[in-house]
Amino acid sequence: MAVVDRVAQNAGPSTDRPSASRPLVARLQGISIVVALVGLAALFSLPTLWLVLISFKKEVEWVSYPIVILPSSAEVYNYYFAVTMFPYLRYFWNSVVLSTTYTALVVLSSAAAGFGFARHPGAPGRGPLFGLVMGMMMVPWLVTVVPQYIVFSKLGLLNSYWPWVLWGISGSPFHIFLFRQFFAGIPRDLDDAAEVDGCGRFRLFWQIYLPNSLPAVAASSIFAFTWVWGDWLFPKLFLHDQITTLAVKLQTAYVDPYNQPLVTITMAGVVLYVLPMVLVFFVAQRLIIQGVVTTGMKG
Repeated sequence: MAVVDRVAQNAGPSTDRPSASRPLVARLQGISIVVALVGLAALFSLPTLWLVLISFKKEVEWVSYPIVILPSSAEVYNYYFAVTMFPYLRYFWNSVVLSTTYTALVVLSSAAAGFGFARHPGAPGRGPLFGLVMGMMMVPWLVTVVPQYIVFSKLGLLNSYWPWVLWGISGSPFHIFLFRQFFAGIPRDLDDAAEVDGCGRFRLFWQIYLPNSLPAVAASSIFAFTWVWGDWLFPKLFLHDQITTLAVKLQTAYVDPYNQPLVTITMAGVVLYVLPMVLVFFVAQRLIIQGVVTTGMKG
């Protein structure tokens, strides 16, 4: 017995050492992950930081060699010239109107289609139609540029906002899939209780499902608004100069009397252009993440 007790005493401390070191190992792993994430965030933020730095430089500092990293003094007047060298607010308003119109239409139409796919499993042709929607997500959008231009030209819809209205009414495959996945996660008992109270299908969608899908609506709205707000190709092809968006106008708006681009003022205009989307993302990022995550909870 004495030998057994002695062995147990000798074995006791050795079994406690790994368990005592586990919190330290977990803490080191957590610190290393945080450091790696901070490093990646700093790396991905370098282009944005460089953009902001250029917007505060003088034009001479931008073209100087060797490269000047920090401006000698903050040229705040670059931002003043950015909004006064051309009708900045008018083109800004064009972008707001076009983005808002498309976003409202595509969210409503996609939500309605997603509701149909999620809550009407017995509808004829539901499976093939949803497969077609999923297949359309794999078609590169650049493939459709020329056919759409020809169609809108034949219909006389160029140099107007009608292409974006029609795109919004027809819905988006990605947004339809997003809403379908979100609605599929809502208990079916809600439908039964609403039908008992005499609620029709449209009222069920409009007054129950849509108000309770705020995360999906927020995610869909941000994605749709961002696409139109940052798009350059379609406004360049489909709109003339007077009704085009700010993204297109920024390309040629800032030039000197010799028609040379003023890079620092252009960068100031770009900062003002992207600032609203950055603010919206930081305000609504929780809803965006929640909407994207919850769409994958039901198959």
